[in-house]
Amino acid sequence: MSILSKKYFYNEKAAFKHVESIIWADGKKCPHCQSQRKIYEIKGKSTRLGLHKCGDCRKQFTVRIGTIFEESHLPLHKWLQAIFLIASSKKGISSHQLHRTLEITYKTAWFLSHRIREAMKQNDLPFVGGDGKVVEADETYIGNKGKHKKGARGWGHKEKVFSLVERGGKVSSHHVPFTDSKTLMPILQKEVKPETTLMTDEAKQYIKIGKNFKDHQVVVHSKKEYVRGSAHTNTIEGFFSIFKRGMKGIYQHCKGHHLHRYLAEFDYRYNSKDISDLQRSDNVLKGFVGKRLTYWQAG
Repeated sequence: MSILSKKYFYNEKAAFKHVESIIWADGKKCPHCQSQRKIYEIKGKSTRLGLHKCGDCRKQFTVRIGTIFEESHLPLHKWLQAIFLIASSKKGISSHQLHRTLEITYKTAWFLSHRIREAMKQNDLPFVGGDGKVVEADETYIGNKGKHKKGARGWGHKEKVFSLVERGGKVSSHHVPFTDSKTLMPILQKEVKPETTLMTDEAKQYIKIGKNFKDHQVVVHSKKEYVRGSAHTNTIEGFFSIFKRGMKGIYQHCKGHHLHRYLAEFDYRYNSKDISDLQRSDNVLKGFVGKRLTYWQAG
């Protein structure tokens, strides 16, 4: 039986019950006053599906209020289908594909995709690394910020991405304006424990950065050195490979001010790769609370 045959993927009442079971896992809560004392479900033939009333502030609400679902007219079961498709597609799924699959407009598919990516942001990742742990750091370049001037060299015309990955652990990616030590140092100091072994390539910005960690090992790619014992950056390069295949093969075009959301999407899937597609999809729902993304913010 297909996962998509689950009732909440095609039945609106079941979809509401499923979302409530995840967002209100610790009990129903009023999004207006945060009370959990007296929450009543309002029933009746003319009543909106999933409508509740708070006995304290006397306001009505559904599980959509206070989440990324708020003010969306799209049926909840179609939201759940979209979340599952994005969460389970290793290299992503385009808005055009979503609009055809879900039979919604392209504009709606594009907007809900960005809302889902917003929910995938993991702002509470703990420090990575530690004594005996290895963290790989590297940068990559993607897209085009404008026409490359004739005779210009380097990567100035491309968007810059800096990522950290702990071997056997999680990845954290950042859209950065520059890849110099002044820009990258604060990110590493915020996210990586100083007793960590840092692995990088021979880029000069890492020479100064590496002095802040217990050990810094370098592989010299310019001399065709890619592995020297345990020294390599193959883990982070593997992540970049998936990211670039998705961005170039699936999404194809991405404006710079949207890149941080696409990074959140690829980070999220990598960091939850050891759980099932269905569990990954359900976990995305937990990130819907307290986040809003208007069309103008997405645009």
